[in-house]
Amino acid sequence: MHEKKVPMRMCAGCGEMKPKKELVRVVKSSEQEISLDLTGRKPGRGAYVCKNTDCLKAARKARRFEKAFSCKIPDEVFDRMEEEISRNE
Repeated sequence: MHEKKVPMRMCAGCGEMKPKKELVRVVKSSEQEISLDLTGRKPGRGAYVCKNTDCLKAARKARRFEKAFSCKIPDEVFDRMEEEISRNE
């Protein structure tokens, strides 16, 4: 039998390569709105982060999402993402 390939993505916080299903997608829509995409299906530019708040904080500190999306991200957006991730941990 042929084994199915597992898509790998890099976490923006810790920098580890992990299976796509183990990560949460952060998406920038065409309206320039940044949000968490728990389903992985929203349209737009995506970046991935582990499902824990430590990796989100590390990505925020290193400004990795701002570099990936080429825009300034307000603190309220990070606070909302942190709250959503802590609810889903």
